[in-house]
Amino acid sequence: MSDRILLASSSEIRATLLRNAGVPFEVQPARVDEEMIKASLLAEGAKPRDIADALAEMKALRISEKEPGALVIGCDQVLEQDGALFSKPSDKDEARAQIRALSGKRHSLLSAAVLYENGKPVWRHVGQVRLIMREISDDYLTDYLDRNWDSIRHSVGGYKLEEEGVRLFAQVQGDYFTILGLPLIELLSYLSLRGTLSS
Repeated sequence: MSDRILLASSSEIRATLLRNAGVPFEVQPARVDEEMIKASLLAEGAKPRDIADALAEMKALRISEKEPGALVIGCDQVLEQDGALFSKPSDKDEARAQIRALSGKRHSLLSAAVLYENGKPVWRHVGQVRLIMREISDDYLTDYLDRNWDSIRHSVGGYKLEEEGVRLFAQVQGDYFTILGLPLIELLSYLSLRGTLSS
């Protein structure tokens, strides 16, 4: 058992969540072609939950193979609406189109975390949150994108609930940490159970 934890993600919010929870870790982002993997899985008819899990696993595996003995956390999040998956918007127009598609409707965020040790999976969890976006006016949407583009440009769906994006929503059902991209409670429970974290 190792006390050395590696986060195979460049996500600042995931690192902040772990740091705030008092988890000692190092950041070592995994480089994987997410879009290619996602396209391949979609072509095979994979479900959104399985795609999030597979992407998280690929990241954990990539780093675990290079870092024997370390406990590697791989994470990924997908946004699903009526069976369709959304990717990070490439520009403001695409972000506008995503928010337009979500406006007044229900969608889900699926956040997967997979732990690898010595090249093998030892734990995994996929959390799901259901959200209903309110009807968004064109004027507000234009102003929102102008104000927030630098922050949301790497966010699927064109929003961050921890920022002004919360104003886009009428209802949120689920765990806040899962919304942010990491099923933190479940991860901390496992790390405590295995003795990696004191409890």
